[in-house]
Amino acid sequence: MTLTLRGRAREVRGFDSRTPSHLVRIRSPHSAPQSDFDTAVVRNVGELEAAQDAGFDKAVFISDGATELVCGPNVLPHLAIVPTAFEYLADGDVVAIETSSKRLRTLYRRGSVHNSFLVTERCNHYCLMCSQPPRDIDDGWILDEIKGALPLIDPDTKSFAFTGGEPLTDWPGFIDLLAQCKTVLPRTAVHVLTNGRAFAETEITKAWTDVGHPQLMAGIPIYSAIDHIHDHVVQARGAFDESVLGILKLKDRGQRVEIRVVLHALTTPRLVETCTWFARNLPFVDHVALMGLENTGFALANDDQLWIDPLDYQNDLAAGVEILASAGVRASVYNLTRCVLAPSVWPHAVQSISDWKNGYVPECDACIEKPRCSGFFTSGKPRHSRGVKPILS
Repeated sequence: MTLTLRGRAREVRGFDSRTPSHLVRIRSPHSAPQSDFDTAVVRNVGELEAAQDAGFDKAVFISDGATELVCGPNVLPHLAIVPTAFEYLADGDVVAIETSSKRLRTLYRRGSVHNSFLVTERCNHYCLMCSQPPRDIDDGWILDEIKGALPLIDPDTKSFAFTGGEPLTDWPGFIDLLAQCKTVLPRTAVHVLTNGRAFAETEITKAWTDVGHPQLMAGIPIYSAIDHIHDHVVQARGAFDESVLGILKLKDRGQRVEIRVVLHALTTPRLVETCTWFARNLPFVDHVALMGLENTGFALANDDQLWIDPLDYQNDLAAGVEILASAGVRASVYNLTRCVLAPSVWPHAVQSISDWKNGYVPECDACIEKPRCSGFFTSGKPRHSRGVKPILS
């Protein structure tokens, strides 16, 4: 079942309405607050009283019941009452509470390995399968919010991603954000999903390099070795040349680069050729991710162009992975269940679907590979291969 990361609080009381959004860090009501951002998560009146005794002045109350239980004279001065869809909130999570709209947004979950921050909805691509359709809006406030959230993140977090839109749309502001990551989260790997075209500009590549983050990686899509196919998929003429130039400039400066290929009916017919081109021309990249399609966003509108059963490119995918592996290029397969993959690909298949939109179908219950399988997207309108079946031995 899809996890609710955005919703509306039933009540928001005591938070300064002059500040549109308040960042809070969730804490157990039985701990003591360590900063002004710390906010107890409570589920009953007993926990609310424990939070008061522990010294909290803010709480997120998770309840679908009557709110009069927390309306007494001794209630905490700052209180958000939210539905039980947010029951998962736990110690260390970071949440934004909007005072006027009562919207609640979970920005970071301490217990998840799939944390990501949307940097902007603006983009200079219009990809046919984009899961986050771009909008030409003024959303510079998002960078400021992320900058405020970073010091609240557990410094032992192994990794998180920045996504868009195109994160480098406001590249000076984003570079500042990366520098802050190095300062406050020096041990956390940072993965930036970017179309890479900005790196064709030497000034931007130099600024990225100068951040000096040892675990910073750019994930750049190259959807085909044929330039006009790539440009058609991203709906931007000349994009292939700029993205490839960006990869070359980054690697020339010793930066970490991942190439990403989304597998659909426009990219898989040339998949073997594309993997061969990577192996011959870009063997120095750090990783190639071959990714099953998420059937949401623009992919729904372009379903007639994009959908292909993974069984129909199973052999080409296996051949492409073998070509990359033989060339010493580390390759992984994302978002595809093991039952639709050739067994030779299994060592490269990873559990990649973000936990908040990851699920399984009844056929998976008897499958011995389920603990190692990616499962399915629960977002959008999932389409399943005719090859989905349990692996029994």
